[in-house]
Amino acid sequence: MLKKREVHEVPVLFELALHPAVAPFIRHHIKTMDEFYFITKQMIDKEEEGKVISRTILDEYEQPIGTINLFDIHQHTGFLATWIGAPYFGKGYNKTAKEAFLLEVFSTTLIEYVFMKVRKTNIRSKMAVLKLPYITDGQSLPSHLYQAINAPDDIYEVFVVTKEHFLTYKHFTPNEQPETEIVS
Repeated sequence: MLKKREVHEVPVLFELALHPAVAPFIRHHIKTMDEFYFITKQMIDKEEEGKVISRTILDEYEQPIGTINLFDIHQHTGFLATWIGAPYFGKGYNKTAKEAFLLEVFSTTLIEYVFMKVRKTNIRSKMAVLKLPYITDGQSLPSHLYQAINAPDDIYEVFVVTKEHFLTYKHFTPNEQPETEIVS
């Protein structure tokens, strides 16, 4: 479902990122494949430096369909950004990718809080986020933090996932993976 980003995925992801239902909401606005190669290489380098965590979202055939990233990692926090190609909308990839990513982040790093900024105009993303049972509305953030995220214009709705809340949710949620028998 998720794997570390690789440069060879750029052509497939680039085509998906250009779709008009996707392009306006991607953090890095790209116009050419060369730009996308450059940004992907930057992401790989920044991950090696511990500044981001970046994964490619795969479909059941292990084909790239989008990306999920933790940006602006600072003092045990980061900002989550996810995008999935339009042909894969509504098929459950968003929720599955977020849960796998958050489990990895909270289980292998010191991250305690993951923030999600969703543009108020991005109804599809807002609806997807609101389906996640471990999400907390960002209105509960200290006002200076909420205002800093929305400076200079109030364009984002902010959501928070805490390590404690997410891991409690995962602990008490029945495993969705079928048990496999190990044959020796």
